[in-house]
Amino acid sequence: MTVAGSDCTAAFKAAYSNRYTWEPGFGGYQGRCVWEQGDQRAEASFQVGADLKAQVGGIDDEEIKKAVASQLWEVAIHRVRRSFEQTHGENTFTAGDTDAVGTEVIVGGKNSGDRYRIKGDVVTMVHRHIHGTVVTIFTESTTDTGSGYLSHTYTSQYADPTSGELKGGKSRFTDTFVPLTPSGPWVLGGRVVETEAHGEVPAGRQEFHFEDLAPLA
Repeated sequence: MTVAGSDCTAAFKAAYSNRYTWEPGFGGYQGRCVWEQGDQRAEASFQVGADLKAQVGGIDDEEIKKAVASQLWEVAIHRVRRSFEQTHGENTFTAGDTDAVGTEVIVGGKNSGDRYRIKGDVVTMVHRHIHGTVVTIFTESTTDTGSGYLSHTYTSQYADPTSGELKGGKSRFTDTFVPLTPSGPWVLGGRVVETEAHGEVPAGRQEFHFEDLAPLA
């Protein structure tokens, strides 16, 4: 077990490097998305380009179109391979306590105030400051691609960094990934997002099914 107060850069780097990312030269892909919310249902065509931008067609509702595009884009940007030095070269990492979630990693340096937890070679908790908001993500289960892991079930909560006041309800994600071809890359095949009620906003559930997936020619 990592001793609290010790430098845990090597352990955090191992977990960071174990995340699944696409090989350089990712060429993009296309397919069909089925969106469902309650008794509502919509179908759309989409493509994610080599530039990772998602284009959604065949659907008139702008909110649904935006929802589909945002899931695809969010997953794609997390597949970009950046070296540990590129992302964290100006940070330091100190071990905190260890609990059921994993060992706390306290960040110093450029991203001081951020925290993570790691268990084995998996980042099980992320607590990051992004554009004036704090997001806290707990990864509960993962998918092993053979070339790194992808989060399968996880929760996400936004909050005010100063007051700690919650911004919106907690969201629970269940992501299913599939290899685009027998050799990859792995892409999103389905996502279920369940959001808890918060203030005036009721609880909600959205399902996204990505089908007929094929690489862009």
